[in-house]
Amino acid sequence: MTRRKLQSLAAGIAIALVSAGGPAMAQDSGTAALEARVAELEAIIKELVDEKKAAPAPAPAPAAKPTAASTSSSSDYSFGGYIKLNAMFSDYSDGDLAAGSAGTQFYIPGTIPVAGTPSSAGPDADIQARESRINFKSNHTLASGDKLSTYVEVDFLLSPGGNERVSNSYNPRLRHAFFKYNNWTFGQTWSTFMDVGALPESVDFIGPSESTIFDRQPLIRYTNGPWEFAIENPETTITPFGGGSRIVSDDGAIPDVVARYTAKVGSGYIKAAAILRQLEYDGVANTGAVDDSETGVGLALSGKHPFGNNGADVRWAANFGSGIGRYLGLNTANDVNEDATGNLNAIDQWGAFVGVRLPWNSSWRSNFRIGYLSNDHDLATAGTGNTKEVISYAVNLLTSPVPKLTLGGEIMFAERTLDNNLSGDMTRFMIAGKYAF
Repeated sequence: MTRRKLQSLAAGIAIALVSAGGPAMAQDSGTAALEARVAELEAIIKELVDEKKAAPAPAPAPAAKPTAASTSSSSDYSFGGYIKLNAMFSDYSDGDLAAGSAGTQFYIPGTIPVAGTPSSAGPDADIQARESRINFKSNHTLASGDKLSTYVEVDFLLSPGGNERVSNSYNPRLRHAFFKYNNWTFGQTWSTFMDVGALPESVDFIGPSESTIFDRQPLIRYTNGPWEFAIENPETTITPFGGGSRIVSDDGAIPDVVARYTAKVGSGYIKAAAILRQLEYDGVANTGAVDDSETGVGLALSGKHPFGNNGADVRWAANFGSGIGRYLGLNTANDVNEDATGNLNAIDQWGAFVGVRLPWNSSWRSNFRIGYLSNDHDLATAGTGNTKEVISYAVNLLTSPVPKLTLGGEIMFAERTLDNNLSGDMTRFMIAGKYAF
């Protein structure tokens, strides 16, 4: 509506009102003029209406584009872990483990006594709650849409401090401490060379310790679909010339490099991992000053395969390598041995296990497993007192009467044989109660 037309409309309305309210003697003379003015007003109103109809509709205002600042973020935090009591009754053919030995806490194949003479001692009892653990974790979706998570966990195994005389107090030890940012992992956690999911369910802390890859350490890992690539903390363990106490070296300048691929097979999977290592020592050993390095390589294959429709499965692993002793069998054999000239030579090893999980009904189940480790030492340089092979068998019976509660028992037999063909064995019966929270 234009300004001139608005003014004409307002004037016309005012005249009409004045005329309608004037003296009676003016009615006759003004009637014709008033009717003319009203007709003019009607024409103006019609013109305005026609202009309104002909005008184009205004374009809708564009929607505001979302910005990073307007995107919401979210976080959640949780606390978990479990409480576990283990009661172990162990009988050794060639003696007993010393009080405080790590082998009294869980099955460590390298601690099985081999004395060459039968033991006259009876079974040992060890009851403990040191495997109990606590973890804290968080998950965050950032305003940018990126994912960030954190995880910290402690338990009380293998830690210094405490005793079994009065209080059984033990220091916490760090198991995991890492964070993930999108596809990257930074911190301490399971080695990329290890497959935790393939381990059989066991009353023992690990189970087939002699034949599995088992290692937690600081690392940087990148994950892209089924592929994982990592650089991990280097460390070398050495058997001195002629045998003797293990030497641990932190002289490596190149991290251990690991690549792993996971392939889905039906409702299960197969993992294949490869590792490349620099094994180095710059120090003093049995031949004097040593300054040498060696290359270590390894391949780890593992898998888990459900069958039936009641939760049964098969779990397995096969591990091969030269210079992977720190990863395989809880370091039962070392990575390298020193020869007569002070050079380092990688030790060849292989180990494998298979486990079967069989549920009997909705709450009872059993697990059967067998594991084997073989170490190929050069007897001329490493001596004959090192572990040649280890084999173990185990079966358990477990029940979960309510969710997250597990009760049961396990019997395990393990035998360790040295390069001089002397052997010692262990028979261990375990009962346990575990509640996860």
